[in-house]
Parts: sequence; C-alpha cells; structure tokens
Amino acid sequence: MKLVEYIKETRGEMKHVNWPTKSQALNYTLIVIGLSVVTAVVLSIADYAFSLGVQDFLLK
Repeated sequence: MKLVEYIKETRGEMKHVNWPTKSQALNYTLIVIGLSVVTAVVLSIADYAFSLGVQDFLLK
C-alpha cells in the first residue's frame, strides 16, 4: 500500500515541475559541454606545466 501511495504522490509532485523548453534544454546542454571543454583545456595546460616543472626539478 505504501508503494502505491508513494507513486501517486510522486506523480502529483511531477505535475508541479516547471520543465525547460527544448530550446532551454539545448542551451543548457551546450553551456555544460562548453564549460567541460574549457575545464579540460585549463586542467591539461596546468598538468603540462606542472609536469615540465617536475621534470626540470628532477633533472637538475
């Protein structure tokens, strides 16, 4: 009985959700992808610079 009640309440709550439009969903997706790419580039540059610093430190 609790499962049926839970499902009914969940369906009722889902009717109150303000879903994004297709355009908004696409824009949010592109923003997330863009920020992920920028983060990957920044971390790659930092990793490369750090590895050069460690190599320079170890080889001296």
